[in-house]
Amino acid sequence: MSSPDLRPRIGVYPGTFDPVTNGHIDIIGRATRIVDELVVGVAVNIGKGPLFSLEQRVELLQADVDNLGPEKAARIRIVPFDNLLIDFVHQQGASMVVRGLRAVSDFEYEFQMASMNARLDNKIETVFLMASERNQFISSRFVKEIGRLGGDIGHFVSAHVKTALINRFAELGDEEST
Repeated sequence: MSSPDLRPRIGVYPGTFDPVTNGHIDIIGRATRIVDELVVGVAVNIGKGPLFSLEQRVELLQADVDNLGPEKAARIRIVPFDNLLIDFVHQQGASMVVRGLRAVSDFEYEFQMASMNARLDNKIETVFLMASERNQFISSRFVKEIGRLGGDIGHFVSAHVKTALINRFAELGDEEST
């Protein structure tokens, strides 16, 4: 699927992925249809107070990406970043940013981000992929809240992410009781 100038078409799908959800994996898998290579940029994003460390988020993502199958996984790289998104896109040699949209409420924020990125570099396109019907309502924030309160999160995340969340909540509970 190389672009006419024969350079591979590289896209960046950025996020915190705290935790990675089935919705994220759906967008990642579908994004591989429009790019030759997809860089999943895992933002450090200390301001959000992530539940998992950067290393844990990368590991969880890698396991889910590996489950997409060897053909797709071979075209996906997971790379942490802590700089301006547009600078990260340049560092990766990418020509587009891939973003997922779940609902109209996402659009306003994503539209502003795309506009800011276009202002910083109008050669970088932002491509929006609509969440599939079965994933439209999933958000990492809701998954964490449901999991923290003991609800079943198995429909929203992979089995290994569910286990990691249960273990993390147990660790946090132990930390609070000491």
